[in-house]
Amino acid sequence: MSTARQADAESLLLVEADTGKVLHAENATYPWYPASVTKLMTAYVVLKAVRDGRLSLDTLLTVSPTAASQAPSKMGLPPGTQVTVDNAMKMMMVKSANDMAVVLAEGLDGTIEDFADDMNRNAARLGMTQSHFVNPNGLPADGHVSSARDLAVLARAILHDLPEYEYFVHIPAIKFGRRITRNFNSLIGRYPGADGMKTGFICASGFNLVASATRNNKRLIAVVLGASSSSMRAYKAAQLLERGFSGVSLAWLAPSLGTVDQLVPVNADPPNLRDDMCGPHRKRQQAPESDDDNATTASGEGSSLSLFAGLQPGQLKPAEMLAQAPAAAQPVIVYTGPTKTGTALIAANAAEAESQKPKARKAHAAKPKAAGDTKQVAAKPEAKSEAKPEAKPQAKSETKSDAKTAAKPASATRLAVRPAVTTAAKPEAKSDAATAVAKPAAKPAPKAVKPGTNAEGAAKPAARKDSKKDPKPVTERAVDGAPKG
Repeated sequence: MSTARQADAESLLLVEADTGKVLHAENATYPWYPASVTKLMTAYVVLKAVRDGRLSLDTLLTVSPTAASQAPSKMGLPPGTQVTVDNAMKMMMVKSANDMAVVLAEGLDGTIEDFADDMNRNAARLGMTQSHFVNPNGLPADGHVSSARDLAVLARAILHDLPEYEYFVHIPAIKFGRRITRNFNSLIGRYPGADGMKTGFICASGFNLVASATRNNKRLIAVVLGASSSSMRAYKAAQLLERGFSGVSLAWLAPSLGTVDQLVPVNADPPNLRDDMCGPHRKRQQAPESDDDNATTASGEGSSLSLFAGLQPGQLKPAEMLAQAPAAAQPVIVYTGPTKTGTALIAANAAEAESQKPKARKAHAAKPKAAGDTKQVAAKPEAKSEAKPEAKPQAKSETKSDAKTAAKPASATRLAVRPAVTTAAKPEAKSDAATAVAKPAAKPAPKAVKPGTNAEGAAKPAARKDSKKDPKPVTERAVDGAPKG
């Protein structure tokens, strides 16, 4: 029994969607762990059942405990939640939600095992001779295998047999309440003509991608299995597609590879890339079961630009295409519960967004800020009121302090301490100078100084005496003590 190479294991295939003609193939018939690319078969079985009338896109399905317990990537909906076939399909294809794949499987056939039998019957009918499915999401399982050849056969069947449901494979993004998730297929919105299909990753398989693109009425399907990162799988797929659309020089000299159906399967065990993908030498270890679109780009990616020697001058290279920001696209709203449209859909999205607000963060923000703000409110006015009398003339400072006396009950002792000054000042307040100072204030405000009395000398001792007899809050004493120290 032959074995595929391990450390640099990779399977590549490029075919014409209409004719099935093979344009490029490397290890295309080696068995491989498909990972989340499995969901293309799940989508095919479910959508074929919709077309045959076994269920509809509006059929409500219930999240079971088994579905809720699936490993990420997933939506994380609790058991008992209901979701339509349409929304479950969108969540599965864009977010690669493993829980939604099980929801669809159980909704159609009752159990994962029965659905897997359904998948295998359809695979045999399509001529996928190297495929055997155990579950609907591609999580690791003994005997769950496929190949680049078989996945290309499946991709052609989706496009040919179910054209009315093709939009499920190229939705750019979904919006669930406040959460927006972009399609893990980074060719969508970046590579000209890209229109599907599905990514996948588990440690044993490496990074997988089945991609389709159309230009000038010519549609191609590229399959990449075992890439070293999500960026590299997109790059290699774009490389294959670009070669197919542009036509490599002297390609007519290459021997014909026939059609994808004619490729001869290899009797081998699928390569296990776990150590290479998730071993300790990796700078960034991947989640062991999830489709991850944020992997570190392989260090050798830049050097592989030399492989594009066949491109025509002036063409934008795939690496440059993928480096661009994706084209702006309106995310498709997904939701739980029955089918909704119009204002009901908007309301459902708003309600979900409200339920997703971080409650813990909200409580955390209230407590510290409330305590801090209280201290600031107490300290700032006192700092201003205590600092000004020291710097401004006596008459103005007394006017302000008297105004505070009317507002602060604690200052009532100040009036009791200096009644003689107040009563003595009233007859003298008729002088022109005193009147000018006293008129803007209320009656208790003007405190004219007796003739011959030193205004500053009479006021300051009284203020000090008051400050001793009138205990202030902690904040006031702190402010008063600052300039003194």
